[in-house]
Amino acid sequence: MQKKWIINRTNRDFVDYLSKAAGISPIVTQIMINRNIKTPDKVKDFFTASLSSLSDPYELPGMDRAVERIRSAISSGQRMLVHGDYDADGTTATAILVETLLRLGGCVEYFIPTRFKHGYGFHGAAVEIARGKGVGLIISVDCGISSFEAVDLANSYGIDVIITDHHEPLWKDNGAVGEGGESCTHSAVLPNAFCIVNPKLTGVDNPLSILTGAGMSLKLSIALMGREADADDFTRLLDIAAIGTIADVAPLVGENRVIVKEGLRVLADKKRVGLRELLALNGLSERALEPELMSYSVIPRINAAGRMADATSVVRLLVTESVEEARSIANYLNDVNLERQRVEEYVLDMSLLQVKRKGFDKVIVIADEGWHEGVLGIVASKIVDRYGLPSVVFSIKNGMARGSARSVPELDICDAISHCSECIIQFGGHRQAAGLTLKQEDIARFETLINDYVRKTVADTDFTPTITIDADVSLKDVNSRLLIELARLTPYGYGNPEPILGAKGVMTLNPRIVGKNHLKLRLGYNGYIIDAIGYDLGSYLQELSMHERFDVAFTPTINSYNGIKSVQLNVKAFRPSD
Repeated sequence: MQKKWIINRTNRDFVDYLSKAAGISPIVTQIMINRNIKTPDKVKDFFTASLSSLSDPYELPGMDRAVERIRSAISSGQRMLVHGDYDADGTTATAILVETLLRLGGCVEYFIPTRFKHGYGFHGAAVEIARGKGVGLIISVDCGISSFEAVDLANSYGIDVIITDHHEPLWKDNGAVGEGGESCTHSAVLPNAFCIVNPKLTGVDNPLSILTGAGMSLKLSIALMGREADADDFTRLLDIAAIGTIADVAPLVGENRVIVKEGLRVLADKKRVGLRELLALNGLSERALEPELMSYSVIPRINAAGRMADATSVVRLLVTESVEEARSIANYLNDVNLERQRVEEYVLDMSLLQVKRKGFDKVIVIADEGWHEGVLGIVASKIVDRYGLPSVVFSIKNGMARGSARSVPELDICDAISHCSECIIQFGGHRQAAGLTLKQEDIARFETLINDYVRKTVADTDFTPTITIDADVSLKDVNSRLLIELARLTPYGYGNPEPILGAKGVMTLNPRIVGKNHLKLRLGYNGYIIDAIGYDLGSYLQELSMHERFDVAFTPTINSYNGIKSVQLNVKAFRPSD
């Protein structure tokens, strides 16, 4: 699919000023500007961010009351229950707090709902379990901000509830009107919990609003340990927090970047037996641990438990000190992930056949009986990747259709679904992903409504995939010195992507197909030649013979072969030069 190129450029004088003031190259300066880092002080803060950069956890509203109540439960021996969620963020958040409470001498249980029996979030079933265990305090992590009925039930049993969450609360309009006649005030509608710790309550401008469930659990743990605690007491939790942050696709800026950067260092030390066994089982013991590698190795195995079965085993993996138990759970997660891959492949194949058979409009909507609900989101994402259009995939059972929706950056899929409310039983999510339920008989009506809405609100050109170039460079500028400087920008991920550079008027030399449709070649400009590879870009081979020069989008990398390291370009796209 042809992509639209967007090339970032900034006033040359400003780039030169910031480059000299901050002591960085013009190329990296342009990348910093693209990330809204535009002063020497902000550049310095970005490059020197460390654990000392983390804010005081008591800046979060409700933290002081939560800490006081939990410490009271610990000192009195009151039984507590940590309620998490079945995805990687929820299970890591649970493990962080459970480990902290146990180390502080607390009497603690934990509960992870199952996707198929309980569904997402904090519900009455967990309250009944807590009551049966004699629990006096429930602490939710990564959920609870909309759990009104469950909190009321707990209150009726005399069980206090502390909610720690990072999801958006429900908001109501207070009716105040500002200039232009628009509503200018709103307030959160919250459960009647003992206290609530959620950065979203202070507004989107709060830099802590980007924290994940695992990040919130880490903040609470640091506060519980107190200022007198040894730094190692919370540093050891960073490996789990990093996995939760990467898994939730949170922006790797601010405190999230610190958590992931330092957490990957802790993970590399392999002191946590469960993660050590999981890494070893997948041949990663000696690999450099980066967010992208985690996203394709450890995290899918952690998520597989919640998608296919019961994610309680993940918490056990993360907190156990038994090598035997860790190895057993790691093997189990591997097996569950293999089953997830098999089921996912089947549902994806059936989905693509259905798309080809029935066709599509602005939004792809497909459904069938008995598709496994645990893989619908992954399948919808892959359909978006293939067609560049928003996609909704439903599984039908007993006359009900439960689906997962995924979108393109230009469309708020949750907002689009909200305009189909006449046939929706329930839905929830955020801008790029949502879950929804409706009757089987209403699928066709839903497809019509959502396509009508998107057709009226989104231009066809908005669905054209784009590639954003961070800086326009000459090939001779791409060398080992630049690679060393770029390494300071890591860890890469959502919100801090690996930079894509662009070079114009480049000659392609000796292009050929290697491996599974990969394009191997050399690129040249004014006598300077450099190796390059384009993964899954074999389809470009014929086009490269039709033009003399091309513009190339790429990320520079270090290639190691037979102990020799050299600069190699990872090509993302070509286009004929003007």
